Amino acid sequence: MRKYHFLIAFLVVVADRMAKRLVTEKIALHDNIVVIPNFFRLTHVQNRGAAFGLFDNSPHEWKITVLVFFSVIALMVVAALLWRSSRSLSLTGIGLSLILGGAAGNLWDRLVHKHVVDFLDFYVSGYHWPAFNLADSAIVVGAILLMAEIAFAKQPQEATKKQVGI
Repeated sequence: MRKYHFLIAFLVVVADRMAKRLVTEKIALHDNIVVIPNFFRLTHVQNRGAAFGLFDNSPHEWKITVLVFFSVIALMVVAALLWRSSRSLSLTGIGLSLILGGAAGNLWDRLVHKHVVDFLDFYVSGYHWPAFNLADSAIVVGAILLMAEIAFAKQPQEATKKQVGI
């Protein structure tokens, strides 16, 4: 099953790279295309910070180095967890695969361009969510799957009772 988990991660990276390439080629920096008025637009921004623009305005030169370092550590931890838990195709494995692919997609941008391209831009009335990308989406969906697996996991005693027939 490992090959399927790593295939999912690879497909996330490929989809993320393709989407970011299209955005950089078709939408000028800081320009946007309204998709659904007053709700969603495609935009082209460069995020030099962490997820959802955190630390984007930080002037520290070491910011990229720190973000790359933490990304590499996170990739190693998630890959190790995925390797250990990939005996079957489960929500945990799929969640870890999505997180691995998303983290790798954003790390690629940081290493090659020193920024991450964000382009999905949602807003309602006066509320505006920071722009994000497919890699960010994969990480969030992967985290939700992991939380769902934890929240809805059967308790060991419940599983034993069902096996015994109680």
